[in-house]
Amino acid sequence: MWRRLKCYLGVGVLNTLLHWSVFLSLHAGLALSQALANFLAFGVAVSFSFYANAAVTFQARATPRRYMGFVTGMGALSLIVGWVADLATLSPWLTMVSFSALSLFSGFLFSHYIVFRRTS
Repeated sequence: MWRRLKCYLGVGVLNTLLHWSVFLSLHAGLALSQALANFLAFGVAVSFSFYANAAVTFQARATPRRYMGFVTGMGALSLIVGWVADLATLSPWLTMVSFSALSLFSGFLFSHYIVFRRTS
């Protein structure tokens, strides 16, 4: 499990850099709203994360069912963090940092025990 956690964290760092790069490029570079830029960046990053973790971290088949489960779970976490941030009127930067940190650890547990769970 520790080896998987290290791999997941490595993919998570790359995933975070990808998410933030796409978000900043779309928001600052193309003047898209934060909501649209973050939605699109999340889509790119969550897809990268799923396929990279399936291949590298969990050595599991990347099936449509697993993909939808992963995207749904991580999307729900993203919405919850955003909702709490809106209620608390947090800075967008604090929201991104909080989500990035929370998603690394909760995403690993979700992936390990649910999405890529071995049934045999």
